[in-house]
Amino acid sequence: MTSKDTHVENEPTKKQKTKSESKTFVARAVGRRKEAIARVSLSEGIGKIIVNGKDYTHYFPTFALQKNVQAPLVLTDTAAGFDVSVKVVGGGVRGQADAVRHGISRALLSLNNDLKKTLRAEGFLTRDPRVKERKKPGLKRARRAPQFSKR
Repeated sequence: MTSKDTHVENEPTKKQKTKSESKTFVARAVGRRKEAIARVSLSEGIGKIIVNGKDYTHYFPTFALQKNVQAPLVLTDTAAGFDVSVKVVGGGVRGQADAVRHGISRALLSLNNDLKKTLRAEGFLTRDPRVKERKKPGLKRARRAPQFSKR
């Protein structure tokens, strides 16, 4: 035996993940609001919500936004049954929170169609169509005209 062989024997072996051990996604969906797009994945778990690699309480700083994100899970009494993983891009914090809520609602709906009436009544399945209006030529913003000068 060479010294090289002994070195290899003493190293701890890395356990490779098999497909059965990796997290299986139960449902996936996309939620949108203004410029924000949220890709949501639900998996069986204990109720953790991870947004862009952070816990949702750290990613969304205010209590109102946190409550908004977990609203579909609380409404359908499925908060403790699923772990939620979200990748969200674009928009501001409020738009992202609404996009996450929309995505979670759609993912829950794909799992159980009986939840449609409950989620629809609260407006969680409706994509809010309001977006920023485009700037028009000759104006400063969408509707703001330059200041009028009489002389």
